[in-house]
Order: sequence, then structure tokens, then C-alpha cells
Amino acid sequence: MKNDRSKKVILAEPRGFCAGVRRAIAIVEQALDVYGPPVYVRKEIVHNHYVVRQLERRGARFVDSEEDVPEGAVCVFSAHGVSPAVHAGAEQRRLDVIDATCPLVAKVHQEAKRFARDGRTILLIGHADHEEIEGTYGEAPDRTVVVESEDDAERLDLPRDTPLAYLTQTTLSVDDTAGIVDRLRGRFDDLAGPTSDDICYASQNRQNAIKDISARSQLVLVVGSRNSSNSIRMVEVARDAGVAAHLVPEVDELDEGWLEGVDTVGVGAGASAPEILIDRLLDRLAELGYADVELETTATENVVFSVPAGLMRGERRRPAPGTPQPADTSPTDRRRSAGTRPAADDSVRKA
Repeated sequence: MKNDRSKKVILAEPRGFCAGVRRAIAIVEQALDVYGPPVYVRKEIVHNHYVVRQLERRGARFVDSEEDVPEGAVCVFSAHGVSPAVHAGAEQRRLDVIDATCPLVAKVHQEAKRFARDGRTILLIGHADHEEIEGTYGEAPDRTVVVESEDDAERLDLPRDTPLAYLTQTTLSVDDTAGIVDRLRGRFDDLAGPTSDDICYASQNRQNAIKDISARSQLVLVVGSRNSSNSIRMVEVARDAGVAAHLVPEVDELDEGWLEGVDTVGVGAGASAPEILIDRLLDRLAELGYADVELETTATENVVFSVPAGLMRGERRRPAPGTPQPADTSPTDRRRSAGTRPAADDSVRKA
């Protein structure tokens, strides 16, 4: 019997790279063009394995710590931001730092410093093990508590009149944080918040798009890496809507068994997923009979974050290794001034 079922894909828009991710990748690419390899990058520039592999092929070297970077070398800080202790460590190693922190994350850092100056205890809503939270926490570690859930909010052992402020991890959504903020407002009388919403427009837009296509799909596939917080959350959003959903880091990880009895597949992608991975998934779905693709647009994004002007001009904040130094700064003096990085408490205090 002929199978007359009409199969199709509903493709979410917006999807894939956001402005902060595009900027961070462009910074590494521009640094490679200007300074030549190797260019060191502290942590993954963005949370996508494909992007990292492509940059490695061009000469980027990804390291876990600024202490793994040779003295005087070019070092890019990732889009997720770093703590003041990391900046200090880089300064002591005389690294030529290019900061690729997303401007939206940098805004949260400034708010943390402002609240700390005002004498408030900061309740930082997010995942304690996420690099963004680690960086923001480091702005005021003695005044910050990480709150990961509504249960954490209930467990806070603080007097009701304590001067508090809350900030959020940018890659969460309004839905993720609203319940926690409501609990905090119900428990404390003096709770300040950010001047504007900390939630990244791209994270919220992509989750809204997933909600929209979930209403019309039998299966939702999200392109993104396993360490991508916003991609994982998109899968959870689809499942919360009652639809089967899976993360697809690479097309060869598509399980054809997921498609059994499915006529309509929704496809979205996290903010750090490149278009090539989305195209590969669409090509494979077409081979499996899902050649009809319908674009579902829920928002239009036109945000652009520029690359640092100094990088575009090819300027270096420090002389390149091997460049003759001023007479009053001998190699011995430089080694002595580098010293060792001051001890810092790397543990994140949780509720």
C-alpha cells in the first residue's frame, strides 16, 4: 500500500548564532588574521564543539586557565565572561588580552559591582557550574549566593529585612527565573533587581520559537552541543509543552527511530549552533522523506555587537614576545613582577 502521509519540517526562526556569539567568533578569527597563530583562548569561545574544532584548525589553542598561556602571548577571554581574579592573573602573566565577553554578560558584571558597592547581598540566579555564573560570582564573592531553584530560594537563611539584589544568568529565560524571583519577593522586603531584564534576547527568542513550533510538531530536534545551556533548555521547553524532543549535536547523532510514526518535525538551534550543522540535519531529514520545509518566524533579530576597534586596527596592548623592552624594565624585573597569581576561592557559594 502506498504511503500517502505528508511529511514536513517546521524550521524555527530565529535560530542559531546570536550577536554575542558572532562577535566572539569574529574576535578569534580576526586575532588569528592580525597576529597569526597561535592565539590562545581561555575556555571554549562559545559552547559549540564544531566551532571550537574549526578555530583549532586555524591555529587557536583552547586552554582551561590563563595560567596555561605562555607569558606575553595573545589570549582571548570567552563570550561567557571572567572574574576579576582571572583578569589579575592575566595581567601578572603580561598576556595581551582580548576580551570577547558578550556585552549582555558584561552588563550583569557591572550590576553586580554596583549592588556590592551599595552593600547588598547578591542572589545570583543560575547554574553554579556554568562559566558565566563563575565569572559574575567573582565580582563580589563575599557578597554573592547562587540560587539555582525555587527550593534554593526557600532555603536561604537570611533575615527578612536583609538588603538584597538579584541577578540572573543571561542564558536562562523569563519562565526559568520568574518563579524564583516570585519566591524571593515573597520572602524578603528589600529586594532590588536589575535596571532592565538580564535575560538574553536571543535565549528568550529561541525558546519562544520552540514553544511555537512545538504546538504543531510531533517531534522537536534542537541543534546544539551538550554543554550549551541554552540548547539544553530549548529541549526542555519542548518537552514541557508535551512534545518528544532531543538534542542533536551532529547529524550522525540523529536516531532514525525517533521519526517512527512522525509526520511533522520541528527543528530549532541554540544560540551557539552554526548554520552548517542545521543544514546538515535538514539534508538528512530530506533524505528520510521530510523534504518539505516550512519556516516559522516568531521574531526578527537585528542586533549587532562590534569587534573591539583596537583589534580591527591590529593594535597590541602589550609588545609581542621577543620585542625589545624599554631599558628600565629588564627581563628579570618582568619575571619578578609577574610573580604568582594571588590565591582565590574558586568555590561558588550556593544557597
